[in-house]
Amino acid sequence: MKKTVFVGALTAAATLVAGAASATVLEEVQARGVLNCGVSTGVNGFSAPDSAGEWQGFDVAICRAVAAAVLKDPKKVKFVSTTGQTRFTALASGEIDLLARNSTWTFSRDVDLKFTFAGINYYDGQGFMIKKSMGVSSAKELDGATVCIQTGTTTELNLADYFKTNNMKYEPVPIETNAEAQQQYLAGACDAYTTDASGLAATRATFADPENHIILPEIISKEPLGPLVAQGDDQWADIVRWTLNALVAAEEFGITSANIDELSKGTTNPEINRMLGSSEEDLGGMFGLDKEWSKRAIAAGGNYGEIFAANIGESTPIGLARGLNALWTQGGLQYSPPFR
Repeated sequence: MKKTVFVGALTAAATLVAGAASATVLEEVQARGVLNCGVSTGVNGFSAPDSAGEWQGFDVAICRAVAAAVLKDPKKVKFVSTTGQTRFTALASGEIDLLARNSTWTFSRDVDLKFTFAGINYYDGQGFMIKKSMGVSSAKELDGATVCIQTGTTTELNLADYFKTNNMKYEPVPIETNAEAQQQYLAGACDAYTTDASGLAATRATFADPENHIILPEIISKEPLGPLVAQGDDQWADIVRWTLNALVAAEEFGITSANIDELSKGTTNPEINRMLGSSEEDLGGMFGLDKEWSKRAIAAGGNYGEIFAANIGESTPIGLARGLNALWTQGGLQYSPPFR
């Protein structure tokens, strides 16, 4: 009898473990009541805490939009700071549900590391920043320079390729975080700092004398940046992907944080109605959410254009033009598949 009870207990325990193991990320996030979102250690305009300790920025807005969609509250996010070295381990281990940290979509990260990129929220490229006093006007004049470079990043590999291709030599100054790079660069430990051009603009904007630092004209790589999740849960990947798509589509359709409540009552545009939940079609139900998931995601921080303008646009200290990140209707690459 004791043996039977013992075996029965093991069977029950195994069933519980199997049930727990099969829980989807959506179920885990909703049961936890908070989204664990990986961000940088601090890149002004993209993801950094403000003076009150609240995380703000272009990438942070993705985290808040997903939280609004799945938890009905954009504030239910736990932001986890990650470096270039720790970000992928945090995602693969399940420490974070989503990585929204200026990470480049590459073949090996997608295939070998087994991550799923949900889309591209910023089209970027790698550049170089130097002090104006160096008198250099091109990256091809940096032969023999010391260069601050974040380890564990595509920029580290691109730097080696660029200098080899142009038959130049350099001395790398390895750093872990953007804050360390800024400190080392300003202290003169390196002649140049290289990273995504958007990151250089964000860093320069924090300097006391930004006019004395220039970003060289060469862009030496393609850096498609976007949010990513671990492979193996297509439902969760779809939720993150279509949350990003909703922000882009909202800008195209003229849905803003100011008019979304009015438009959600119904319009003559069937696609807007499907997006905002005023149609008989239940898109949210297709991946386990309610009909107004997209409405909440857009309302959290506005559409893609509003998020861009508020955090990194030309009227901010970062001062980035839309460029490739303009909508496809305005000469850019931002484009959402149809909501139907």
